[in-house]
Amino acid sequence: MSASRTTRRIVATVLASGALVAAAALPAAADVHHRGGRVGDLVDLARQYDRGHGGHNNGRGHDRGRGHDDRRSPIVIGEVRHDGFGRDNRSNRALNSEWVEVRNIGRAPVNLRGYTISDRDGNTYRFRNLRLAGGSSVKVHTGRGFDSHRDVYQDRSRQVWNARDTATLRNDRGRVIDQESWGRGRGR
Repeated sequence: MSASRTTRRIVATVLASGALVAAAALPAAADVHHRGGRVGDLVDLARQYDRGHGGHNNGRGHDRGRGHDDRRSPIVIGEVRHDGFGRDNRSNRALNSEWVEVRNIGRAPVNLRGYTISDRDGNTYRFRNLRLAGGSSVKVHTGRGFDSHRDVYQDRSRQVWNARDTATLRNDRGRVIDQESWGRGRGR
């Protein structure tokens, strides 16, 4: 009788472990469903996580730069819209049509205070007190505007991101946590 009791305990432990794994995956799937997303969105989220943790291609043909000192960071560069997408007429509308998206692919919120994003020429934007919720993003626009939790503005009068450039994201300790290069002859 003790063998069947042991067997039942093992089976119960295995089933409980499976339930815990399923419960851990449920919040991410529920969040995607809650936001009106598809199952494919959950796959995209997993790919973003992989990109931020050693992946080499973000699915848009842009190569990831080298030099990630902190691969465990949930903060990564998302999409980039540079001057190659619009006209360079120096209007605030044209300046704000170029931006770099910063994403939190983790679950926990991260305060971006002190984080910086810069281009190859050294133009740098330093985040102020901005709490980026897990699974959310913020666009860093070049021109002027009113900062919010979804959009922040560099208040510049000239375009920053060139048709061939590299965006470098550093944490509040100055360590490179992500890079995104685009254009012909990508990289530095």
